[in-house]
Amino acid sequence: MKQKVLSSYFAPVVATLANLLWAYAVYGIARMAYTAENWSFFSGKITADFLRGAWAFDTAAILVTNIPYIVMMLAPLHLKETDWWHRMCRSLFVCVNGMALAVCLADAAYFPYTLRRTTTTVFSEFSHEQNIGSILLTESLHHWYFFLLTMLVVYGLWRLYVMPKPAVRQLSWWRYDGCCLLSLAALAPFVVAGIRGGFATAVRPITVSNANQYVDSPTDAAFVLNTPFSLYRTIGKDVFVVPDYYTNEAELAQVYTPIHQPAPTQPFTKKNVVILIVESFGREYIGALNEYLENGHYRGYTPCVDSLIARSTTFRYSFCNGRKSIDGMPSILSSIPMFVEPFILTPASMNHLTGIADLLGKEGYQTAFFHGAQRGSMGFMAFARSTGFQEYYGREDYNSDSRFGGDDDFDGMWGIWDEPFLQYFAAKMTEMKEPFMTAVFTASSHHPYRIPEQYQQTYPEEGIAIHKCIRYTDMAIGRFFQEAAKQPWYKNTIFVLTSDHTNLTDHAYYATDIGGFCSPIVIYEPGNADRQPEMQEKIAQQIDILPTVMGMLNYDKPYFAFGIDLLNTKADDTWAVNYLNGIYQYVKHGLILQFDGTRTRAVYALSDSLMQHNLAGQRPEQPLMEQEVKAIIQQYMERMTQDRLRPDKDR
Repeated sequence: MKQKVLSSYFAPVVATLANLLWAYAVYGIARMAYTAENWSFFSGKITADFLRGAWAFDTAAILVTNIPYIVMMLAPLHLKETDWWHRMCRSLFVCVNGMALAVCLADAAYFPYTLRRTTTTVFSEFSHEQNIGSILLTESLHHWYFFLLTMLVVYGLWRLYVMPKPAVRQLSWWRYDGCCLLSLAALAPFVVAGIRGGFATAVRPITVSNANQYVDSPTDAAFVLNTPFSLYRTIGKDVFVVPDYYTNEAELAQVYTPIHQPAPTQPFTKKNVVILIVESFGREYIGALNEYLENGHYRGYTPCVDSLIARSTTFRYSFCNGRKSIDGMPSILSSIPMFVEPFILTPASMNHLTGIADLLGKEGYQTAFFHGAQRGSMGFMAFARSTGFQEYYGREDYNSDSRFGGDDDFDGMWGIWDEPFLQYFAAKMTEMKEPFMTAVFTASSHHPYRIPEQYQQTYPEEGIAIHKCIRYTDMAIGRFFQEAAKQPWYKNTIFVLTSDHTNLTDHAYYATDIGGFCSPIVIYEPGNADRQPEMQEKIAQQIDILPTVMGMLNYDKPYFAFGIDLLNTKADDTWAVNYLNGIYQYVKHGLILQFDGTRTRAVYALSDSLMQHNLAGQRPEQPLMEQEVKAIIQQYMERMTQDRLRPDKDR
């Protein structure tokens, strides 16, 4: 009898602990589904370290999100021991952990586009999208099995929930309240330790970047993490933390500086500049840039762009500097890479900015940005204006032009179909006064991977879902150049074609940590007979586009850019950098160095296409590469936090 009474006193804490174990089961199911959905992106191994890391991050997320539940269950108040109170506790518990499962599964569908767990910046990223409801509905239909899994798990959680039933009326209320208070006091240090990541006094609360201590590849960090943790750990956090790798500013600037001091040998040339930012148009899809694939038989999906490349300057190793559309805009147009979080979504976006439109606008250029979506979409209009674009043309402007099809050409999701919008782009440039600088951001090669009805027989389903969209967009690009070639401004123009980021893959190389950043950079100058078409054996990146174009124009004033002038830099001095799940990837000297902010985690040869052989500590170039990437990071962080993104803001 005494044992029964004693167990009644401690029934709430026993029930609480039992239910928290069910929460662990929910997170385990979420991770298995997340991994199964994206298995091709991970390294293909699940080690004991992976599981230890998963346990640590799940513990932190479960305890943080269930604190209200724990307090409600163990509050030292015997009057709460009623059926309605415990029904309320069960509802709270099931809702909180059911929501955790739902966001993890939703993030599983989003992972192929970002290669990382979602953070709170996602709410800012899509805050201006009026079509977000249709996007979510489409995704739900495509991933109906996640919806079904959520329903089954939530139902099971409700049925398996352990409901405490102490005989409160037969118990001493002060002893009962004392036992609850004792339980709370006993659990408190374990809860705090679980949230912090350990009991040691030196342990700080674990954050997203800590996932890298359990994995060898930054992509695998997404397996160890969970989405609720990534969300709550990034609420209101400082994005940019300035490191102290270099205490001497002169030494830092000697290793690396983003301030360019050009000294051209020829006068400034006022050529038009046209930049095509093609949605999801990764290097993988372009036959001319993949001669080594499929034993040389790979033809790709871009015959029109292949033809353009045959007349252009391209680069053997070309990369994007981010994994989202909002990363591409600053990288391409302002030479600002994505470190930690998308630049547009950080407080640093309010700094005094510059960009190619601003620099050329001051030289008498007319500038305009084109995007077939509604005004305000993705924050593009705000960024374009802040970096000097004088005009912005979006879906509303296209609809008001009687020469074109108006909203009949709307794809129903993102914007105007690429073919008509690129024709509109060509027509509007013909109306502009030379010299002009323009940029267009296409929309069609994007989830949910649809093409206009009249082309569905021309470009049927093949390979993976995006391939038909790539073929359609390639055709649209080909038609754009056919129309542009008829215009009087054509031969006085420098064209640059790149993508905002990469997308779906069906080749193992492009699913690696560095393969997910492979974007084309194509420079076409039809009026320059001296520039012979060639594939240069250089490393190129989006942030190089601005300084390269300024070099081609013989621009002679100081300007700000994190990239380099590719055409006037020796191959061995070219480099690229990007950021993935707390790891900086620095590409130079035929190597890929992965640096976590403190130490080098891995070094791979660029020729090691699947990144299987870690050469850390074995290559003589490693110490110098570490010095350089540290200088790039410190310059970036200092200038973001000190509003020094222009030459006139430099000390």
